[in-house]
Amino acid sequence: MKPLINLDEAPSHSGRHGDLFEYRMQELAQPLAAKGLGANVTSVPPGKAAFPFHHHHANEEHFFVLSGTGVLRLGEDTYPVRPRDYVVIPPGGPELAHQFVNTGDEDLVYLAISTMLLPEVVGYPDAAKTGVRITYADKPWARFLVKDDAKNQVEYWDGETGEIVAATIADTRAG
Repeated sequence: MKPLINLDEAPSHSGRHGDLFEYRMQELAQPLAAKGLGANVTSVPPGKAAFPFHHHHANEEHFFVLSGTGVLRLGEDTYPVRPRDYVVIPPGGPELAHQFVNTGDEDLVYLAISTMLLPEVVGYPDAAKTGVRITYADKPWARFLVKDDAKNQVEYWDGETGEIVAATIADTRAG
């Protein structure tokens, strides 16, 4: 396999949600069978954000703005972004939640690079939810989401009666 890919040949996909979320993503690392890092070029139309405001508990992300202008939301702060800006977002809590919003008149285009650690836990502060991803495969069971107010509704030992343990011990001694 060739160890390089030209952006013009990179597989792409797009997505949108409502009136404010839209993106086109060109995959760079995945087609080259990269294991430890992901890389893509993401294009965001004017007046849109690509993804919800979120933070990663496991993975670090780096971004290099190629063209366009916008705003980086980071925790409670905002920062203008423009071509040649380089952004590093380490793993962490809501103080590191981030989102690019295209506030300009042309597509905001950036190179995104990320570690690919699994499992990954992602917080979404705007929507008060948390997601857990166990694989990067495109499968329905690859990720689940839970509203934050549903977390910690059970304790570690809830439902653990020990009945199966007792039956196992009894079967072993009888047998």
